[in-house]
Amino acid sequence: MAVLTLQDDGYLRFDEDECRAAGRARAEAYQNAKPFPHIMIDDLLDKDLLRQVAANYPPLDNKTFFDRDQERLKFQFVAQEVPYGRTRNLLAELNSQAFLGFLEEMTGITGLIADPYFSGGGLHLTKRGGHLSVHADFNIHKKMKLERRLNLLVYLNDDWQPEYKGELELWDKQMTHCERSIAPLIGRAVVFSTNADSFHGHPDPLACPPDRDRRSIATYYYTALEDGISAVPKRTTVFKARPNSGDVKDRRVRVDHFIGDWVPPRLQKFARKLNRFK
Repeated sequence: MAVLTLQDDGYLRFDEDECRAAGRARAEAYQNAKPFPHIMIDDLLDKDLLRQVAANYPPLDNKTFFDRDQERLKFQFVAQEVPYGRTRNLLAELNSQAFLGFLEEMTGITGLIADPYFSGGGLHLTKRGGHLSVHADFNIHKKMKLERRLNLLVYLNDDWQPEYKGELELWDKQMTHCERSIAPLIGRAVVFSTNADSFHGHPDPLACPPDRDRRSIATYYYTALEDGISAVPKRTTVFKARPNSGDVKDRRVRVDHFIGDWVPPRLQKFARKLNRFK
């Protein structure tokens, strides 16, 4: 039975009281988790609904995807690209007041704001051989000018075998070792706090059969800053190399951050242009 039920009167919707009660019941586990606040919840949502979502992805024809050393063969679809009504309904409810109540009670973070643009989120799909290196996420929403605080991942993979790989890895702040590895099984959800050292990813290339891929829902949540975003150093996604691995360091991003922190504002555009050509 799902932790959170979706009432169906023609439109799927969460019950706020149920959501808040479920969040309170998991608050201690979430807030005390290591290496950073997080929780894994099996059967957060109804598996039959998630199977419908997984079976009704938009076509990949002519769809661009991430294909570089740090993230390979990864496709992303925002809600506006999804034709299947149930999926759009579910994505809307994951941004609803009721679901925000679940997250607020569990994490202790109040005033959460959902992202109607699904910047970086929506539906994800990674093909065989693809991966996402260990990283900490971007921290400022460019359009809404808000600080990113939480990630939600809901996995859509039926009959996923250990030899397929694709586990979500949570790494310690010093990037010395992986503290938790989570298989992307259907119905399994992970929520975690995002900050400058919440390092995570699925860095090993997928070894699933050629006709399989790794699918998930991703939604992100934000808060407003009382002093405005100028008080927070702006960061893009920061990839990290695992020790004793073949992971490629993302030197360009590190230089961009150095420019933002130390180069006078009038010279930053020129400095970043030079960095792109190196």
